Amino acid sequence: MKLQGNNLFAAVTALTALGFMQIGYDNGLMGGLVNQSAFNKTFDSPNSTMVGLIVSIMEVGAFFGSICTAFIGENIGRKKSIAIGVVTLIVGSVLQATAYHRAHLIVGRIVSGIGLGMVNSTVPVMQAEFAPKASRGLFVCMQLSTLNFGILLVYWIDYGFSAQTASYSWRVPVILQCAFLFPMLVLLLLVDETPRWLAAHDYHDEALDVLRRLNHGKMPDSDILALHEDIVRTVAVEKAIGAGSWKDLLKNDKIQSQRRFFIACAIQIFQQLGGINAIIYYSGTLFEKSVGFSAHMSSLMSGFLQTWFFVASFIPWFLIDRIGRRPLLLSMVSVMAAVMVVQTALIYQVQNSTAIAHQCGIAAAAMLFIFQGAFTIGFQATVWFFKVYPSEILPLRLRQRGSSISTAANWICNYLIVQITPPAISNIGWKTYIIFAVLNTLWVPIIYLFFPETKGLQLEDVDRLFAGDDEHVAAELFAAKPAVEYAEMAGKEAA
Repeated sequence: MKLQGNNLFAAVTALTALGFMQIGYDNGLMGGLVNQSAFNKTFDSPNSTMVGLIVSIMEVGAFFGSICTAFIGENIGRKKSIAIGVVTLIVGSVLQATAYHRAHLIVGRIVSGIGLGMVNSTVPVMQAEFAPKASRGLFVCMQLSTLNFGILLVYWIDYGFSAQTASYSWRVPVILQCAFLFPMLVLLLLVDETPRWLAAHDYHDEALDVLRRLNHGKMPDSDILALHEDIVRTVAVEKAIGAGSWKDLLKNDKIQSQRRFFIACAIQIFQQLGGINAIIYYSGTLFEKSVGFSAHMSSLMSGFLQTWFFVASFIPWFLIDRIGRRPLLLSMVSVMAAVMVVQTALIYQVQNSTAIAHQCGIAAAAMLFIFQGAFTIGFQATVWFFKVYPSEILPLRLRQRGSSISTAANWICNYLIVQITPPAISNIGWKTYIIFAVLNTLWVPIIYLFFPETKGLQLEDVDRLFAGDDEHVAAELFAAKPAVEYAEMAGKEAA
């Protein structure tokens, strides 16, 4: 018997939560292992350049996984895309956990990256297409917390094994990620394909069936029929104006597909170049090399930092659907820029051993906590990995392709940051933070001028938002809207 109502939505939420937890686990995994004696003994004490390659090469795999999903994901659907990604991740995890040479480990990292890119490109789209509009941001922020829990979990697992000298001290944390992957395969057997993908591929009866089961006991059938009509009409209008092919990503059609695609890519690039993954991946290195803590204290502080990252991720639960995406982005990116300016001055004092170097080291450690808190409230709540904003901003028939390409842009920028951070810290020291300060400052006016608000909108309403200047297209898109609004009002009155 197929799931319905809260059971169906709970299964979808559990599936995407495990996917996000896996993303967090993979992102935090190597940061806590590369400084361990057992890891360095196995792989012949790699220098900073080789460490950067080992850690960042997964991003290259994720880039290709995202590109692959852009080509095949829209055709095979959200469920199959996630399934292929999960199986690939399992293979990559086994390859990494059994490695005895650098080349073997690097191949395993690439394979895992391909699977991660596929999962990362798809689970946010599935979550956005299933979640109700009024609380879509809240549900995605809940998934944000599971991602941060994955980072928190792996950092403390790494710390727990850090005193061990046998190779199992790094192999066990690597293979433990399968604990998330096998349950995902089970859940994929229970959940349905998203109703919007079904409607976009002319499975209208199946889409209506999923909508009815998903909203069983939550809204009257008239409301469900109106929502189905709205989705089908939006698909029809997008087809009529040609939105859906690869070339349409770069064509500014009547619903501004090109502009929406560029916004989706830009917001992904901005959050990566701001420096967050330099901190997540190398927090132990930053505490040790920049701030001046001992190796043990640096490892312990990294665990506390990721614990705070998890705790802070609960803050946007109460904000994102109340005050919106733009206010969170603008305020928190401004805080991130200011923190990096202060951090530059503090690290300068530490690295030049001035009279106030000790006090500045403590303050610099605090700045990392403030930076990650601001990031999770602003960027992460709306963009990072969950892609609330990119998933909301893209047209339905371009959503998977656009999301996958924007994710690929995310991963390639992530690769660059993760690759250059160790050499930058070793060679230019405190000046590294100037780069992040300048970039975060640059994002603020761009977001203010070009990024619209999507709070409280049905995904189909975003097409209406961007078609505002074209009266004919807007009229077509709004044709079903009165029926939707009437049904929603009737449902509220009945309740």
